[in-house]
Amino acid sequence: MSEHSQFTLLGKRRFAPFFTTQALGAFNDNAFRQGMVVLIGFHLGLAIEAVSFYAMIAPAVFILPFFLFSATAGQIAEKFEKTRLIRYVKLFEIAAMLMAVYAFHAHQVWLLFVVLFLMGLHSTVFGPIKYAILPQALHIDELVGGNGLVEMGTSMAVLIGMMAGGSLMALGDFGTTAASILVVGVAVIGYLVSRAIPPAPATAPDLKFNWNPASETLRVLRYVVKDRTIFNAILGISWFWFFGTVFTAQLPAYTQTFLGGGEGVLNLTLALFSVGVGIGSLLCERLSGHKVEIGLVPFGSIGMTVFAVDLFFARPVAASAHGLTVMGFLGAAGSPRIVIDLLLIGLFAGLFIVPLFALVQSRTDRSELSRVIAGNNILNALFMVVSAGLGLGLTALGFSIPQIFLAVAVLNAAVAIYIYTLVPEFLMRFLSWILINTLYRIRTEGLDRIPEHGPALLVCNHVSYMDALIVAGSVRRPSRFVMYYKIFNIPVMRFIFRTAKAIPIASAKEDPGLLEKAFAEIDRALAEGEIVCIFPEGGLTADGEIATFRPGVERILAQRAVPVIPLAIRGLWGSIFSRRDSAPGRMRLPRRFWSRIVLAVGEPVAPTEASAATLEQRVRELRGAWA
Repeated sequence: MSEHSQFTLLGKRRFAPFFTTQALGAFNDNAFRQGMVVLIGFHLGLAIEAVSFYAMIAPAVFILPFFLFSATAGQIAEKFEKTRLIRYVKLFEIAAMLMAVYAFHAHQVWLLFVVLFLMGLHSTVFGPIKYAILPQALHIDELVGGNGLVEMGTSMAVLIGMMAGGSLMALGDFGTTAASILVVGVAVIGYLVSRAIPPAPATAPDLKFNWNPASETLRVLRYVVKDRTIFNAILGISWFWFFGTVFTAQLPAYTQTFLGGGEGVLNLTLALFSVGVGIGSLLCERLSGHKVEIGLVPFGSIGMTVFAVDLFFARPVAASAHGLTVMGFLGAAGSPRIVIDLLLIGLFAGLFIVPLFALVQSRTDRSELSRVIAGNNILNALFMVVSAGLGLGLTALGFSIPQIFLAVAVLNAAVAIYIYTLVPEFLMRFLSWILINTLYRIRTEGLDRIPEHGPALLVCNHVSYMDALIVAGSVRRPSRFVMYYKIFNIPVMRFIFRTAKAIPIASAKEDPGLLEKAFAEIDRALAEGEIVCIFPEGGLTADGEIATFRPGVERILAQRAVPVIPLAIRGLWGSIFSRRDSAPGRMRLPRRFWSRIVLAVGEPVAPTEASAATLEQRVRELRGAWA
C-alpha cells in the first residue's frame, strides 16, 4: 500500500473533475435555497404567517423527490454510463436555474417551489451516481481518502453556498440580479467541468428497467437489508443526517436566544460545524492508514455524544445580551467552550460518516451499488423527516434548544450501542484500532497481494500476543484467525477474538477434540470463500527467530486447495507483549512503547507448491534480518 496523500487525488483527472462538479452542485443547490429564503422572508412583503408556512413546507418539497424517484435513479445509475448521466444532470441544473432566474425577478413563489422540487430531483438522481462512481475511479486504498475529500468538499460547498446565496439576495435591488448570475454561472461552470470526467462504464447494462416506483422502492430496500453489516452502516449514515438535521435546524433560534448573536454569529456556528465535518473527513485517511477502518465509527459516535452533552452544559439558559457581533460573541464568557463544542461535534461526525460510506462502497457488489445508494437516500430522507418531527415534538413538550441537543446526544449514544450490539464488528474494530494505534506505529507492504474476493490461507510468523490484532487491523478483508486456545481466552481480548470469529486450537496432547473441531471449522470457512490466517510455528517465538513450521498447513491444503499468502511481521521482537519483555528483568515498556513495525505481504503461493518448508522459507525471506 503506497503512503500517498489523499490530496494528490485533486491533481488526477480520474477524481478532480468529478470532485469539482459535485462540489459546485452542492454549492448551487444551497445558494439557490438560501437566496429563495431571503427573497420570500424579506423582499416580498408577505405576512409573517405566510413566511412561516413557506419555511415549514420548503424542506418537505425538497425531500419529496427522494421518496418518489430514488429507486428509479438507482436503476438509471446502474444501467447507463455514469459520466454521460452526470452531464445530463448538469444540463438539467442549468434549465432549473434559468427557471429560478425568472421566478426571482417575477416574484413567483409557486414557481420557486417548483424549482426547489426540481433541485431535489437533481440531488435524487445525482446521489447514486456520486457515490457509486468513486469505487470505479479510485483504488481500494484511495477510497477512504476520496470519500473524505468528497465529504469535506460537500460540507464546505454547502456552507459557502448558503452564505453566498443569502448575502447576494440581501443586496437590495441588485440582489436578485446578483443571485441570478451566481446560480446560472455556477451551473454552467459545473457542466463544463463535468465534461472532463473520464468515462465510468455501466455496472449493470443488461438491467431490466422497472418503471413502477413503488415496487422498485421495495426491491431497492431488499438490496439494502440483504447484508447485515451494510444495512447497519446505512442506518448509521441515516442517523448522521438525523443528528445533523436536528442541530442545524435549531442553530438559528439557538444563536439568537442562547448565544445572543445576530446573522454573523449564525454564520459562525454553521461554519464551525461544517469546518469540523471537513476536518474530521480529512482525518479519516490518516487515522485509518488508507484502508476502510470501521473502527473509527464508534470513535466518532462517542465524540458526537460527549461534545453534544457538553454543549448543553456550556449554555443551558438564555443569553442576557442580544444582537452581539461575532467579536462580541467570541469575547463573552463561555463562548470559547461553545466554539470548541460545535467544531468537535462536526469533527467527530466526519470521523463517523466517511468510513460508513467507504464500507458500503467496498462491500457492495458493483452491479448493485447504485441501487443500494438509492436505498440509502430513501432512508436518509425518512430519517430527516423524522428528525424534523422530533424537533417540533420536543419543542411542543416545552424542551429548550439546549435540552433538545441533550436529548439527541442521549439518543445518539443509545443508537450507537444498539448498532454495535447488532454488529459487534464495529466495536471489535474500534477496540483493535485503539490497541494497535496506541501500542505500535505500523507500516504495511504488499497488501494488494491479498485477493479482494475468494478463499485464501494467510501464514504468518508468531512474535507476540498482538499478532492477530496487527494482521486484522491491517488487512482490509475480515479474516478468521486460528489461535492457541489459551491466547483466545485472554480476558478482554476474548471479546475481540470471538467477535472476529477466531478459531481456537489445541495440540493433540492437550485436547484432540478441539484440534479436530478447529480443522473442520477452517475447512468450512475456506469453502465459504473466507480468508483464514494461521501461525504455523504453533507458538510464540522464544528468541525472536522463526521456528520450524508445523505440518498442519499441509493438512489444511490437502482438504481444501486454496492460494496461500505469506506474511511477515518485522520489528515486533522486544516490544511490549513479546516474550523478550516477559522475562524477568527485561521489561522495556518505556523504550519500546509505540514501536515501529512492518507487516509485509508476499506473492501468493499455489497450493500445490505450498509445503510447510516452502512457506517457512518465504516468511523468513519476507521478515529478513529485522526481527
